[in-house]
Amino acid sequence: MLHTSYIELNKDALNNNIQFLKKRIGSHARYSMVVKANAYGHGIEELLPLVEDCGVDHYAVFSVAEAMRAWEIKKDFCELMIMGFIDDDYLEWAIEKDVSFFVFTPERLRKVIEVSKKTKKPARIHIELETGMYRTGFCEDQLEEVSVLLKKHASNLVLEGICSHMAGAESIVNYRRMLEQIDAFNKLCSWFHAEGFQPRYRHLACSAGVLNYPDSVMDMARVGIASYGFWPSEEMKMMHLKEVGFDENPLQRVLSWKSVIMSVNNVPKGKYVSYGKSFMTNRKSKIATVPVGYGYGFSRTLSNNGHVLVDGKRVRVIGSVNMNMAVLDVTDVENVKVGDSVVLIGEQGDESISVESFSDMNNSMNYELLTRLPHHIPRREAP
Repeated sequence: MLHTSYIELNKDALNNNIQFLKKRIGSHARYSMVVKANAYGHGIEELLPLVEDCGVDHYAVFSVAEAMRAWEIKKDFCELMIMGFIDDDYLEWAIEKDVSFFVFTPERLRKVIEVSKKTKKPARIHIELETGMYRTGFCEDQLEEVSVLLKKHASNLVLEGICSHMAGAESIVNYRRMLEQIDAFNKLCSWFHAEGFQPRYRHLACSAGVLNYPDSVMDMARVGIASYGFWPSEEMKMMHLKEVGFDENPLQRVLSWKSVIMSVNNVPKGKYVSYGKSFMTNRKSKIATVPVGYGYGFSRTLSNNGHVLVDGKRVRVIGSVNMNMAVLDVTDVENVKVGDSVVLIGEQGDESISVESFSDMNNSMNYELLTRLPHHIPRREAP
């Protein structure tokens, strides 16, 4: 191993998730896989070839930087959509490459028209609408201006889509708010239709929308966290399993994270382990070090709190997690030695460390833990 840990991607699990979600979406809507934040920590460059083999041909990213990475690796038939940030200096790149992108301010719309005229090529845009999230999007009182600009500069603009974003579909407490958003979006889409516009896509649904609100699935669904085998919330997972049976979880985790033991030592009873005095041995102990710490995505909050798998057994993280190392109590693991595999997330034998449990130990969300996995950790397809 050149690096101190590595991430494996399970193509079978990925395909399982995509096919399950495609059935939920239906054949009438396009599946856009959200690969922002380094493909939710899975690695854009490593994941896209696997996704394409699973039948996906549309990707959604947040920024032009992510789009450039995806552009270099994607197949020619796959389309790219930028949902968020594009500096004005890179609008020309997006237009030239036929990358579609969200437009959510009058200033951006005018700038896109200007750049399109310069490049002599129409821009493929998605008009983002404010429907109740109050983050980004055109408000209703701005739509007349949008309509005028779209009509006046029809040769410079292709209305690829009309879109919005759901504000909390992962929690039942937001149920009424979600219904109001879907209704508001449909009304605004009808207004655009009455104005004579026929976008290629109307899209609102995210993972939680696909799983909880089928009426939010229109011409395209932007599916993120569920594609990778994670429920948008534990609440949603329990609601689904209650309906279909608790042994029928249809989503499978794609990612595993592994390292190796770099040293094994014996420590007498009554000795402090690692920095400071946060852990003292209460028996003659055997400790092992693993070369991952908070500088490698293994959070310091896992000090005296986390667990990993060694030789198919769950072992404790003891003492303070360092920048580059964590210490494990392997007293009860027989024949443990340098070079043995350590599973930080994944399965070993009959035991498992899930991202959900890892997140709970880390006091964070699935999303946060995944997207904080450092880019320098090698990703590869699981054997």
